[in-house]
Amino acid sequence: MLIYLDICCFNRPYDTQSSEIIKLETEAKLAIQHAVLQKQIRLVWSFILDFENNANPYPDHREAIAEWKNIASIQISALETIRKYANQLTAIGIKSKDALHVASSVEAQCDYFITTDKRLLKKSKILTTINTVNPVDFILKEIL
Repeated sequence: MLIYLDICCFNRPYDTQSSEIIKLETEAKLAIQHAVLQKQIRLVWSFILDFENNANPYPDHREAIAEWKNIASIQISALETIRKYANQLTAIGIKSKDALHVASSVEAQCDYFITTDKRLLKKSKILTTINTVNPVDFILKEIL
């Protein structure tokens, strides 16, 4: 199984763990990473993950997240097909960086696009090209 975690997912453990949903998403994301390390599932990394992670103002977070690039099974670079599909997604109201993440996951032929972005999850109902879920739902469907 091939998955794509967007930058929101990678950053979830660094968010303030004040709400139960954030705690659950953090635990689920860490379980997904464990499954990647155990080679139960494969991870995709992309140029837009590099771009957003490089803008992270916290060096320790940035470095820890960047290590996942070396663990990823597939690395997606900026391609014209991604740009074109991302433009289609922005035309239906998905933010440009989010659209590049989704388009990268589609290009890699991922089974799942995993995000904690509530706005993007709401928009995902119109995405027929990729299964879009939050980390908790992924764990419930695929890991447990």
